[in-house]
Amino acid sequence: MTAATIVPSPGPAAIAVFLLFFGVTILLGASASRRKRHRAGDEEWSLGGRSFGTWVTWFLVGGDFYTAYTVIAVPALVYATGAYGFFALPYTIIVYPFVYAVMPVLWRIAKAGGHATAADIVRARFASIPLEWVVAATGLLAVIPYIALQLVGIRTVLAALGLPGEIPLLAAFLSLAAYTWFGGLHAPAKTAFLKDVMIYIAVIAAVTVIPRHLGGYGAMFANAAAHMHTAKPGSVPAGHVLGTGQSIPYATLALSSALAAFLYPHTLTGVLAARDAETIRRNAVMLPAYTLLLGLIAMLGLMAHAAGIVTTHPNAVVPLLFLTIFPGWFAGFAFAAIAIGALVPAAVMAIGAANLVTRNLLPARLSASDGGDRVARIAALLVKLAALGCVLLLAPQFAIDLQLLGGVWILQTLPALVLGLLPIGLSSTGLLAGWAVGMAAGSWIVFADGLKPVHALHLAGHTVGLSTGLLALVLNVVVALVVSRLSSTRTSTPPGTT
Repeated sequence: MTAATIVPSPGPAAIAVFLLFFGVTILLGASASRRKRHRAGDEEWSLGGRSFGTWVTWFLVGGDFYTAYTVIAVPALVYATGAYGFFALPYTIIVYPFVYAVMPVLWRIAKAGGHATAADIVRARFASIPLEWVVAATGLLAVIPYIALQLVGIRTVLAALGLPGEIPLLAAFLSLAAYTWFGGLHAPAKTAFLKDVMIYIAVIAAVTVIPRHLGGYGAMFANAAAHMHTAKPGSVPAGHVLGTGQSIPYATLALSSALAAFLYPHTLTGVLAARDAETIRRNAVMLPAYTLLLGLIAMLGLMAHAAGIVTTHPNAVVPLLFLTIFPGWFAGFAFAAIAIGALVPAAVMAIGAANLVTRNLLPARLSASDGGDRVARIAALLVKLAALGCVLLLAPQFAIDLQLLGGVWILQTLPALVLGLLPIGLSSTGLLAGWAVGMAAGSWIVFADGLKPVHALHLAGHTVGLSTGLLALVLNVVVALVVSRLSSTRTSTPPGTT
């Protein structure tokens, strides 16, 4: 199939079904915290009172881990680059042992000390206010482009429904703002189950119906590879096979993404809201079910090629695919699932960022007052405004580049938060120096490369592509270890000796 498929316009049925499910979700989320209002304080709004059990935590962590990144950005990358876009699949497999081993330890530390953020934990471990500030500021900075990605996801489906210009982006922002302001963390906790069920229905229908429509999986893969070369001759490797020189970038991008995944404020918020450490371990065992879902979703990018869809906007391939294959009412249902799949995690991201502002960056007299809850809501709103600006100003080629940009930054907190738990002699001075080098190098490289997450290194006549975040992290760790050792030696040397 080489000719472009004519995509039908969404009909009234698609719009009606979308509005029904998306509107109900916002209303459920906005009313979620009413029954909890008698329990005052921003911890109830921001951490759900640390009371979520296994199932709520599973849907909440899965809800803020599998986002518009999964449903819009990954298929878009697969559509544009072929098998390279599947790097997101091994990274979700790598991350679960990390969660099982590390997150219960962080939960116990946070529970014992009343901590709600990574910066709280780092401050308690190293007794360093500057280190607390840089960890908090980095988390805040890193989550903004991630929220921007969710706004892009909601905007994409609203645009597919026919809203013109920047109206979809404005509607995405307002719906997220209302959902988060009124519901707090109870909003995504209450609606994550609905979101996951809807996405599972949409994806199972897609991977069942679309291949049958295209002549089976064998024909689908063959048509996808052929259409890739026809649509973008010479620019895409052979469909579902990695091209020459892509293996190392693929592997390092998967590794850096795995290390970054649970350092973000929103994923850590989901973990710290759990009832106990055992709840986190059970979730680490159960969460790989989402990896199966991710693999199926990623194949939508190949299915779009097999269906003959040609577009210069890769982010639109999933909505275009559903409009092409399914009746209008089901396309509307799938669009609602995608939009809710962006709304739920974006709320947790904004709340996690607000925690950093109120607990670590603002004076204690503001965040500890009776108005702390309101301050947190305002902080979350300002973070969403920054994400809106991120969408308008950066405009990357692929939506996934927004998430990977945040990954470069959030990785620089790993030495302080995770390695700092180990008895390897890291000092606050060393960690600050490593952070500064990692942030400066990572930011310079990623912007010099045009927001691309992989940097080409030229070594001994060979060019190797490596994850920019991983490169910056290596520099960070080396500098932190060296400076920590030097500062330790200087401190331990008695005055007047050499």
